[in-house]
Amino acid sequence: MGINLHIPIICRIFACTMTIHHEDIIDTLYSMRNETQRNVLMRFFKTGPGEYGEGDQFLGIKVPDVRLVAKNATDLPLNELELLLHSPWHEVRLCGFLILTYKMERLGKKKTISKPESIKMRDSIVKTYLANADFANNWDLVDLSAPKIIGTWLLLPSSIIDKDAVMDNLADSHILWRQRIAMVSTWKTTQQGNFRYTLRYAERLLHHPHDLMHKAVGWMLREVGKRGGKELLDEFLNEHASTMPRTALRYAIELLPETERQYWMKK
Repeated sequence: MGINLHIPIICRIFACTMTIHHEDIIDTLYSMRNETQRNVLMRFFKTGPGEYGEGDQFLGIKVPDVRLVAKNATDLPLNELELLLHSPWHEVRLCGFLILTYKMERLGKKKTISKPESIKMRDSIVKTYLANADFANNWDLVDLSAPKIIGTWLLLPSSIIDKDAVMDNLADSHILWRQRIAMVSTWKTTQQGNFRYTLRYAERLLHHPHDLMHKAVGWMLREVGKRGGKELLDEFLNEHASTMPRTALRYAIELLPETERQYWMKK
C-alpha cells in the first residue's frame, strides 16, 4: 500500500480525538498492515532463529508510512509514548522512536535552544530514550533515532553535566544495540565538525565481535573524512588499519581515491 492511501485513514482516526493516545496510534498502524511486506521485512531484518533480530514481529509497513503516523502524533505524552516502545510490533516501536526524534527536533530550534523549559524537556526525552534503549533492538531503530536524539543532545545545552559518562555507559554495555547507539549518535556531532566523539568510540568499539558494529564504526569514520576530518581519519588509520576488522576498514575508506584505498587495504 502506498503512503497516499494511508492519509485518509490517519486523518480520520486522529481528527476524531482531541487527545491522541497510544491506542490510536497502534490501531492506525495495525490497519495499515501488509502481509506480503511483512514477510519481506522479517527476512531483511534477520528475524530467524539465531539471527540478530530473532523473534521480532512486523506488521509490514514501510518507513515513510510510519513516519507519516509519527508526524501526526508529536504531542503524544512521554508516558503514553513509552507504551509504544514496549510493543512487540517493530513498526509500533519505530513510530515511538520517530515521535521522540520529532519532539527533539522541535526543541532544538534556535529560538528555543536555551530556554530552561526546552532544556528540561530535551533531557526528559533523552532519559526516556535511554531508559527504553533495549527496545531499539535492530539497526534501523537505532540508526533512525540515535543521531537525532542523543546526537542532537550532545550539541545542545543540558542540565546533565557529564555527557561523556552517558555515552561511556552505552559504549561499555554488553548489549549490541546500546553500543551501536553510542557509535551512531556521533554522526550528528561529526556533521557539525566535532569529531571527538566519533574517534573516541570508534577506538573503543573497533574490535567488537559483531559485523553490525564493524559497519557502524567504519561508517562513522568515513563521515569524519567526508566532513573535513581527513587528517584525523589518516591518523586513525595509521594506528589501526593493520588490525581493524576488514569490514570496518572498507567502510571507512569507501570515499577515498582508489590509490589511497589500495594503500590502506594492503596495510
